[in-house]
Amino acid sequence: MPPGRGAAAPHVLSAQSELRYLKGVGPRRAARLAELGLATVEDLLYHLPFRYEDRRAYARIADLEPQGQERTVEARVESSRLIRTRRRGFTLFEAALADPSGAIRAVWYNQPYLERLLVAGRRVVVFGRAAVDRYGRRVLENPEYELLDDDDAEGIHAGRIVPVYRRLADCSSRGLRSLMHRALEDSDPRSFGPTVPAEVVGREGYPERFAALRASHFPPADARLERLERRETAAQRYLAYEEIFLLQLALALRRRGLHEQPREVCYEISDALRTRLAGVLPFKLTAAQRRVLKEIGADLRSPHPMNRLLQGDVGSGKTIVALLALLVAVENGFQAALMAPTEILAEQHERNIRRLLEAGGIDWPIRLLTGSLRAAARRRALAEIASGQARIVIGTHALFEPDVRFRRLALAVVDEQHRFGVLQRAALAGKGPRPDVLVMTATPIPRSLALTLYGDLDLSVIDELPPGRMPVATYVRGEEDRDRVYARLRQEVSRGRQVYVVVPLVEETAKSDLKAATVFAEQLAQGVFPGFRVGLVHGRMAAADKERVMQRFAAGEIDVLVATTVIEVGVDVSNATVMVVEHAERFGLSQLHQLRGRVGRGAAQSSCVLMVGGGTPGLEARRRLEIMRETNDGFRIAERDLELRGPGAVFGTQQHGLSDLQFLAEILRAPGLVESARRSAADHAGCDPDAAAALLAALGGRWRRRLELAHVG
Repeated sequence: MPPGRGAAAPHVLSAQSELRYLKGVGPRRAARLAELGLATVEDLLYHLPFRYEDRRAYARIADLEPQGQERTVEARVESSRLIRTRRRGFTLFEAALADPSGAIRAVWYNQPYLERLLVAGRRVVVFGRAAVDRYGRRVLENPEYELLDDDDAEGIHAGRIVPVYRRLADCSSRGLRSLMHRALEDSDPRSFGPTVPAEVVGREGYPERFAALRASHFPPADARLERLERRETAAQRYLAYEEIFLLQLALALRRRGLHEQPREVCYEISDALRTRLAGVLPFKLTAAQRRVLKEIGADLRSPHPMNRLLQGDVGSGKTIVALLALLVAVENGFQAALMAPTEILAEQHERNIRRLLEAGGIDWPIRLLTGSLRAAARRRALAEIASGQARIVIGTHALFEPDVRFRRLALAVVDEQHRFGVLQRAALAGKGPRPDVLVMTATPIPRSLALTLYGDLDLSVIDELPPGRMPVATYVRGEEDRDRVYARLRQEVSRGRQVYVVVPLVEETAKSDLKAATVFAEQLAQGVFPGFRVGLVHGRMAAADKERVMQRFAAGEIDVLVATTVIEVGVDVSNATVMVVEHAERFGLSQLHQLRGRVGRGAAQSSCVLMVGGGTPGLEARRRLEIMRETNDGFRIAERDLELRGPGAVFGTQQHGLSDLQFLAEILRAPGLVESARRSAADHAGCDPDAAAALLAALGGRWRRRLELAHVG
């Protein structure tokens, strides 16, 4: 029997029914849910519980101990009353509850409607923790409750394993529980058609799709809580497999479509070109860089356009690999573009590439295009790009604006790709006749997750640092160590080195005790480093001012640079050997790793000092700091960051499928699941691509919004 009371309701809804037709939603709430991406019954049912509470074991009222564990009690309402207080709009509803062992008072705040529900004589199941009121009496404050009919003692809020949901719009966890139950009761299971191949369902012992959703929201009476929490039940395994399989299927179809596209530009990589390219290299390439260049070269000579993801930790030398690829395109008579997420990084790329080309005796016209260009300069840049005079174009998101037209764009390189959505990358790729696309990231992604998210891209990894680079030594320090830290900074600057001091805010506020960049820079300049040159850079400065400060720091004209996270991505000053991060407990792991990557760019031993603000950081913050202290391995750090924060927080919410992934832990913990789903999707797409496309097209709402983005890259 399905969870709930009484006979099953007639099936009046389907998977694709609009939520406004679900009892308890209505037009206004449906509009708010639609803003969150939940428009249909199916969308709602895929908002899965993030944890469960075991409310099956009943306790006697006499056994409820103040400040003890939360317990479930079945009782009868002896009396009740609504109290309207002097405080405007504030109500208190109290009920006297009793069972054969004793009685207890229950109180609910600002829920006056309970006066109609919890009347004398009603049977009720409540779940909560006993407290002590000001008179020394036991009391239950705001317990969960479930009204019981005389002929049915089963409920959905108590007396069972209860799902707990993240709040949506104005819907509490309890409200969502009621909506989920009603959606399951009122929907026709047949409208939730199969999505996973029948042979997989049979082989793995998975339930059908609707049954899996039902069991995930309202587990059966004999379910084991620990298996539910670890998402190891057959129903949860099905939903994890389904999520990965459908995303892989969309990516497999995209990959198939890309491979069917003929190349419209042809490259010749002659010995003379190789010699010319070698002339721009200021150092010997690592084995990993040579391997990746070989993979890119094979792509450029293949009959199909390149679509490749290049991963490499901070400082691994991705930029020089990208430059060589850009030069191959330009030397073959085409245009090439490099897109960066910030103006500082775009300007740095332009400066470094120009310097390398000049050193190698290559005089290809380079054009920088950013949002801060004045109107006249922008017009000149657009004209040079459209005519083909600008052979290498470097810029920010300004590159994919409609008025930017290339004469013959053959290669598009996207740096720090997780900062851009797939639609933005597609807009850039659409500037040319099926150009080759190389996307790069310094945020390491575990292989199983990379296959899930970027299965349409070929994967290359630079897993080796340039020779002579030493790991950055990382220390965690508190306020009691500040004088020692400052002494170390003065010592480094006296040796001719430079220092970063990163702070989380630009200006002080009355509500925050965090170090603020503007005030802190003044304090350091006047009281701590009076003999040194202290600079300041932050995101609110004009682009020209930021660039001026960074150029002075790169030229060695600033000893101590106080900065916000504007320096997080790509700033490269090899003489900077120490970084101090103030209030490091407030930063995420990936952000700390990116910041730390700004030092250790040269051959000298570098260090990163993570300063903890006043007080003791929380458990999660302590874990992050300990991980940073233990390792420089970006892949390990990325895995831990994904475990702690989730994918949307780490990579941003614009990636296809990323912000919606509900089974991230399974992807990381069970790579075999990804491999199995990937193989099944490839087989399905290869054997009958039309049927695979029809399956995806038949999916509605949430799935369609997610998977349609897999068709761009």
